[in-house]
Amino acid sequence: MSRRLPLGEGETARTACARGLLRSAVVERTGEVLSAAMLAERVGWAADLVSRMAAGLLAEHWNAAGVEALAAGVDVEGRGLPSQAWMALRRLGWTAVPPEGVRVNDRVVRMAQEQAGRLLRSAAWRADVTGGVIATWPADPVRRTPEEWDAVREAVPDGKHLPSGVIRSRTRQIAAFAGKHGRMPADVFELEAAPQAARMLLLSACDSQQATIVRTDDPGRALLRLQLPTRPDPRSYADWAWVACPITLPPTVPPGAVLHLPTLRIHAGRVHADLAHSHAVPTARRTGHTTALGVDWGLNTLLSAGAVRLHDNGTITALGGGAQFRAAGVLAKQHRLRRESEYLHAKTDHYQCLINDADGHRLSGRHAVLAEEIRHVSARRSNLNDALAWSAARWTVDQAIAAGASVIYVEDLRSMEACGMGRTLNTRLSQQVRGQIVDRMRHLAAETGIAVVTVPARGTSRHCPRCLVPLRHRKAPDRPTTPGWKWATCPNSDCGWQGDRDTGAWQRIAARGLTHQTKTVVDRASGTMAIRSVVDTLEATAVVEPTTPPARRDRSKTGPTRRRTPRPAPRRRRAPSPTGPCGPAGKRPEGHAPQGRTRLPRAAHRHQGVTTISTSTPTTRRHRPRGAALGAGFHLHAHATPPQWAEPTPNPTVRTGSLS
Repeated sequence: MSRRLPLGEGETARTACARGLLRSAVVERTGEVLSAAMLAERVGWAADLVSRMAAGLLAEHWNAAGVEALAAGVDVEGRGLPSQAWMALRRLGWTAVPPEGVRVNDRVVRMAQEQAGRLLRSAAWRADVTGGVIATWPADPVRRTPEEWDAVREAVPDGKHLPSGVIRSRTRQIAAFAGKHGRMPADVFELEAAPQAARMLLLSACDSQQATIVRTDDPGRALLRLQLPTRPDPRSYADWAWVACPITLPPTVPPGAVLHLPTLRIHAGRVHADLAHSHAVPTARRTGHTTALGVDWGLNTLLSAGAVRLHDNGTITALGGGAQFRAAGVLAKQHRLRRESEYLHAKTDHYQCLINDADGHRLSGRHAVLAEEIRHVSARRSNLNDALAWSAARWTVDQAIAAGASVIYVEDLRSMEACGMGRTLNTRLSQQVRGQIVDRMRHLAAETGIAVVTVPARGTSRHCPRCLVPLRHRKAPDRPTTPGWKWATCPNSDCGWQGDRDTGAWQRIAARGLTHQTKTVVDRASGTMAIRSVVDTLEATAVVEPTTPPARRDRSKTGPTRRRTPRPAPRRRRAPSPTGPCGPAGKRPEGHAPQGRTRLPRAAHRHQGVTTISTSTPTTRRHRPRGAALGAGFHLHAHATPPQWAEPTPNPTVRTGSLS
């Protein structure tokens, strides 16, 4: 099967990955059917061999000389190293040796070299950052001066745009080593041990002599053929056999996509396959955008987004009032799981001190139970963050598609550090999965050719989107004298804009992105787009002009008021009366039917928009999302407002009118 993807004009190749599951297999030589457990056992034997060889290769070259030789990109003869890690290691003469008495083919050795090479290449960046921090060690590691910040960024390669959180985490790691050993570490290889090799099979490093994958007649299925050992320690090539594994392709894999050899992993006794595939997508443009979606981050309102349009005369107008993705319940649940994890870790450490490496201690059983509970809570937190990231990213891309936007501008908060807001609020801000949301946003937006660009976040919530005057922030529109941060009012009498703080922020972000789109740069390594800095001359034009309100119908009185009868006859219903909750069917409700709002399930009862006024008093208890307290599902924790664009499409199926 050819791996070349035919591309048309304005198209580019996009490589994505989908999750699959190997449920059974057939040994081609004997016709034996392997169950899921037997297949997992054989894949585990091969993964153990690969991880053992990769671990030996890592232990041998986990040093400054080895990583620098690989990061240099040239071999001893001055030739450039290939992009494939296993080929680069072979060019350098680094080989992986199988265990004594075990016979493996060259493709199995390739998988071990590929895994070790990827880990060693990733260590080069960590070595540069750690070396720069050690070389410019500050007088006070807790608080650097501006001069010390400039020095450490100059010492780190490409440190100008490096998030400050990365430098702070490396500083804390080095300070902990110095406090324990009484000296500074020499490099990252003394600071960190060699990474562990995972139990997986990187089939992408193999060729058709080890594994093949082809589509079947059914477009939703594929057949994976690979060689697996028939015993844990194969002594000869006869102990390896070809196995055919049918795979059901996920619906996210397009029918015309080119399939690549997957990566096999074992989890919970089953074989999972990371199915890589390439398909053609529209090319995302760097410039030339006229309609953009601005996205602002928040705490309880995780995302606030809205569309703006750049007109031919250079003016920018907003399309509608925007929308919100509220995740207060999800974040509260994540915060509760974090506190539970901290409690379990503290209790486990206390048990460990009491046990003190004693064999047969009576607390050993409880310690093991707590360790398993910590693993379970960590898995729940990871799954919750992953679900929140995919849901928020999917919602954002859907907003851009509905508005017809060709670019999404997101404020760059990689260097944001939560401080000065209280211990609880600082922790909740630091736990948000902004990086995961942006990565998933890029992944989903690439399918439709929508560009995702990060813009500087400084001043987006502080200045007015219409006149760029610093705003005055209050608690709510009906409490203009109470200090707060949610409601913003422009003090400029000629402007008079007021609205939700997040609404003004997404307008500023989108306007800044459209005016600075010629300054967009593309990272060569990752392909991500970003606007690095703000130009004052362009920022002066990044204002959102108010839209002209539609002309209202003249309702002036032109004649005498029509006389109405004091006892009008009631209009007949246009539809039969609905069946009441109790009583005989078809009976009309006596008097006026109650118009109270129906009770929604758990956390879904909150209907708060950007213009909701405050209902709290100084004596009210702190808000606690009800869905999080009752343990509601994920989709009852997160709420998203529908897009409100300038010209909404009417729904002909809805009939409004009085029934009286």
